[in-house]
Amino acid sequence: MEAHQSFDIPLHDIKNIVDVEEYSLYYLLGASAFALLVLLVVAYFFYMWFGKKDKFNLRKENYKALGSLDMSDAKKAAYALTFYGATFKDDSPRHYEMYLNLTKRLEVYKYKKEVSAFDDETKGYIELYRGMIDV
Repeated sequence: MEAHQSFDIPLHDIKNIVDVEEYSLYYLLGASAFALLVLLVVAYFFYMWFGKKDKFNLRKENYKALGSLDMSDAKKAAYALTFYGATFKDDSPRHYEMYLNLTKRLEVYKYKKEVSAFDDETKGYIELYRGMIDV
């Protein structure tokens, strides 16, 4: 005798498949995009910070040159003061007026073969112009 098993049992407590809304993929993509954006912003600021650190600064170099001029040779110093001082003349109207006044005073020392040393008044104007400069 063989027992025959029937698979036609009525199932009353099993329900149909229900769609479950899952947003975790969108959350993951959003968090990843936000993290990438933050990383790019941080990388940009590091790039700008390190890029400016090694950049050549003409104003600083000309300020150093003005500070280290050899005033014993008045002719060379007059040309150098005119050249390096022009970098700072457009900082303000006061700088511009002072630069024009200084170049007028330095003309006496430029276009001659032999010139005397700077007089005290010209030295005072030179020091005043150096003191006005902000780097």
